[in-house]
This record gives sequence, C-alpha cells and structure tokens, in this order.
Amino acid sequence: MPIWLRKTLVAAITVCTFGLVTPPPSLLAAKEPPSDDASSSDWQHRPTSCAAEASSLTRTQFIDQTMEKVVMQSYEKFGRKIAPVIEDEFRTVILPRIEEVIAELAERYPEEELRYLAVSENPSGGQGERIFHLYRVDTGEDLIRFHVRREHPPQDGYWFQFHYHTRDDGFQTHYELGKIYWSKNTPPNWRT
Repeated sequence: MPIWLRKTLVAAITVCTFGLVTPPPSLLAAKEPPSDDASSSDWQHRPTSCAAEASSLTRTQFIDQTMEKVVMQSYEKFGRKIAPVIEDEFRTVILPRIEEVIAELAERYPEEELRYLAVSENPSGGQGERIFHLYRVDTGEDLIRFHVRREHPPQDGYWFQFHYHTRDDGFQTHYELGKIYWSKNTPPNWRT
C-alpha cells in the first residue's frame, strides 16, 4: 500500500474518532524519515468532512484530547534515545506551557467549532524542528506550529529550545516555551 494512502487512512481514522480508536498496526508500520521541506506532503493537511459529522466538544474535552495527542507526537519525535533523558523536564516545564497555548487557542473558538481543530501527525526526524501543528481539518490551514530546535552556544553544550509560531504573524515570530539541557555531546537525530 502506498505510504500516502497509509498516512491518509491513519489520519482519517484518528480525526474521525478523535483519537479514541487506534489505527491497525499494519497502517502504522511505515517508518520512513519525513522531510522538512515545506512542499512535502507528509505534514500538509487536507480538508476532510469527518469532523463535520462528529459531535461538539467542550473546551475541557478538546484540551484533554489534544494534550493526549501532543504527548504521543512529542515522544514519537524524541525517539528512544532522547525521550528518557529529557522526559521529566519536558513533562514538568514544557507540557504545561503547551497546554496554556492550546487553552488560549480554544478560547478563541466557539465550542461547536473545536471539532474542526486537530493535531498533525508525522513529526520531523533527523534534525528537523517540527513536533506537531494545530490545524483546521475543514480547511487544512495551520493555526499554531510547535517546534523544537537544537542550540549549541559556544562552550555550553547542547540545548533543546521549544517554541511555537502562530498564523497571526505568518509564522515568523518564535514564542519560546522553554529550554532543556542535553549535554556536551552531540544529541542523536530525532525519532531514533
């Protein structure tokens, strides 16, 4: 089965069931490293009608479901090598800040429109920054992009700098969420 079809099926199952049903393992088996190219279709969103068929969510339900997906996408990005090292600090420092941003976004929409907001899949691998994006499933439009980049100040080791961008300024400004220290050694690639 072509990779694009597999990804489309996984996204459709996830969006249509609000993540309550896990796609079959055969669809999740593909492990190719996605590109960070903006024209790459592995993270571009396509409009779907599944959300229109779903019932409305309360803000609390939306935030809870979104945060579950955020955690899954984040740990997929970190991979087996990075996750155990930064997990505690990520959970105590970065995740609460991500939740604040998501709650602020949820306040900007009426509850009946929250069903149209979703978390993207396929965080970037290698040295790419993308963790996940929040987007509208009915239009495919990105609203907020959550990223992490490596920083290596001279003689200071490596840091992971978590930040986000919003569509309000064309995704130009970095809004910092926090930094986590790695070590003096070069960190492995994401998703490894």
